[in-house]
Amino acid sequence: MDLKSLSKPGGSSPRNADIPQPFMPYVLSFLFLFTISASYAASLSQEESHRKMVALLQEVRAQNLDENPYQGEGQLRQLEDQLQALPDSAPVQDRISLYFRLGIAELFLGQERRALDHLAAAEKMLAGQHSVPAQVVNEIHFRLGLAWLRLGETQNCVLNPNAEHCILPIRPGGFHTLPEGSRQAIPYFQAVLDNTAAEERLRLSARWLLNIAYMTLGQYPEGVPPAHRIPPQAFESQAAFPRWVNVAPALGLDTFSLSGGAVADDFDGDGYLDFFVSTSDLAGQLRFFRNGGDGTFAERTEEANLNGLLGGLNLVQADYDNDGHLDLLVLRGAWFGEHGQHPNSLLRNAGNGTFFDATFAAGLGQDHYPTQTAAWADYDLDGDLDLYIGNETTDTFVAPGQLFHNQGDGTFADVAPTAGVDQYAHAKAVVWGDYDGDRWPDLYVSNLGQPNRLYRNQGDGTFTDVAPTLGVVSPRASFPAWFWDFDNDGYLDLFVAAYAATIADIAAAHLGHSVSVEQARLYRGDGQGGFADVSQDRHLAQPTKPMGANFGDLDHDGFLDFYLGTGDTDYAELMPNVLYWNQAGQRFVDVTFASGLGHLQKGHGVVFADVDHDGDVDIFEQMGGAYRGDGFADVLYENPGFGHGWLAVEVVGVESNRSGIGTQLRVDVVEGGQRRSLYRWVGSGGSFGGNPLRQYVGLGSAERVAQLVVFWPKSGREQVFAEVPVNSIIRVTEGREQLETLALPSFKFAVEHPKRAEHHLHK
Repeated sequence: MDLKSLSKPGGSSPRNADIPQPFMPYVLSFLFLFTISASYAASLSQEESHRKMVALLQEVRAQNLDENPYQGEGQLRQLEDQLQALPDSAPVQDRISLYFRLGIAELFLGQERRALDHLAAAEKMLAGQHSVPAQVVNEIHFRLGLAWLRLGETQNCVLNPNAEHCILPIRPGGFHTLPEGSRQAIPYFQAVLDNTAAEERLRLSARWLLNIAYMTLGQYPEGVPPAHRIPPQAFESQAAFPRWVNVAPALGLDTFSLSGGAVADDFDGDGYLDFFVSTSDLAGQLRFFRNGGDGTFAERTEEANLNGLLGGLNLVQADYDNDGHLDLLVLRGAWFGEHGQHPNSLLRNAGNGTFFDATFAAGLGQDHYPTQTAAWADYDLDGDLDLYIGNETTDTFVAPGQLFHNQGDGTFADVAPTAGVDQYAHAKAVVWGDYDGDRWPDLYVSNLGQPNRLYRNQGDGTFTDVAPTLGVVSPRASFPAWFWDFDNDGYLDLFVAAYAATIADIAAAHLGHSVSVEQARLYRGDGQGGFADVSQDRHLAQPTKPMGANFGDLDHDGFLDFYLGTGDTDYAELMPNVLYWNQAGQRFVDVTFASGLGHLQKGHGVVFADVDHDGDVDIFEQMGGAYRGDGFADVLYENPGFGHGWLAVEVVGVESNRSGIGTQLRVDVVEGGQRRSLYRWVGSGGSFGGNPLRQYVGLGSAERVAQLVVFWPKSGREQVFAEVPVNSIIRVTEGREQLETLALPSFKFAVEHPKRAEHHLHK
């Protein structure tokens, strides 16, 4: 009887080379497909497309009430029926197994008390059953401890939340005022520790959770038995770093939901950064919060015509139709396999405060595949943004990658087969970047459990996978990824996170033990189209398991830092989210615990944005797990400030795509009499969470910005602006000789908000 397996369901061209005219032969080869797509799109008005999506999402919700592996009740009902039909003469081990599985199913649905009753019943039946393997007994005890710990989280962190809850190491403000859950959990974790060998992974997991339980009671470290105590030094950062504070509750931005996406950007054209947040909850409403520019946020979901747009694990923004209004893509169905054939949503910004779901009108609604990752780029340099969607192929369901060519009339057509990027893999991240400096955007795809791919853009509408040749196929268990220039040498580098560690690995690392789990890769670009793995040299060898992730310059020294939203679907995987501080491109320092950003709950969409326009970048994180009972409140960490200068650059494409995605910025500063250059590429950052397209550049202690150089890939032209004012937000319009300085005053976050985000999930 293997109970552990039942605790989860289912289980180089030079930069100045001439650029040819946009490549068209591949378009002609797909003319018939394009004609069908355009005809279909033309047959639907914007309003009809919107109504069709709202109705379809209601159907998806209804169909998944039973079958969805994370939110449906079908498995629970089956187990209840099996238990009801179990004859009195059935072997006791069969009854133990059913009670155990029933308790786990109830726990995942948020029914903690019922789960505890059934798990306790399974434990009671163990009495006198000497033939039951020790690993089964230990698993039952572990899950009982976990269920009690989860009850404590629900009673304290969910129903009575404050900004200190679940921040590791837990401080007095985060202690549980209702101690029942943690108190009851401790004996069960202790029982596992008493009955497992030192090398067993379950033992390490129990030890980790035991220490957390004592922390929530305010009894760490003294109360933890010395043999099982994780030393306090393990929860100290490698360097001093100022502590950040979660201000989301005060602003009404602490939306409570399951895992989802987040984007911060200016969606109403007033210059201030608004928020979109989504949830994978099939009945969960997409929500829009408008920045008032005065320290407050107001929810404008209904006013924005978003009611009925449900679900979505990730969000990606771009002005796909070049009308000057920022649009939004909602991605759905990830992790659900064959049950995840949900439509994505392309939300067109009407420019009047409302959005319309243009998915079907735009030709993006013919096929529905499970996905959570997509990225925008003008891959053929025709001035229109194209879209790649990485779908999830599994052992039982086939979902090819899709490359949607923007036809310039508001519609798209899938050209992935002709382009050579219709991969069949479990894609978890897709990112564009011109890694070889030939102006043509290249595509990196992070595939979970399979080799990753780097598709080099041939400049003729086709791509070639060069990942094996360049040595960037790893890690095999990968998830978020991005292109960036971490060392400011002017060449794009590549970060690919590993999705492999468990709390057993985290515990081992905190105890100073060696850990053999697969780790992240940092590939340094050499400026000639090649990469070198510098992960070890840059001190990125710790075990992590990120989902949401993003990067930005937190201390405004000019070098990009990054934050990982970690976790797993299993309730047991309570591991701190991780903050890495860039040390002038030479190494990264883990300052998670000093910063107060070591949140234990599941981290998804991560956003770096200067929300209050005070010159430093804050961090928003969408929180919550996959199971219906694993919701949590979103967080917004306010940057305490570092006293460094800054520059925010907004670009507007004219010949290029309006969003300026792919545009390169070089900021030349004079600091202490020395000149240095800082580099940024316009985009929304990492693969899971949307930074503003406005680029924030930390200037350190620079006295002045000697010049700003803007390189537009489509035309190959540069614009140079001398003596740019520091500590300002500027706008550069392609081809215009003068830049604009935007008058957008800073503000302080409001201490109170008239209406808190509601803390509930749709059942």
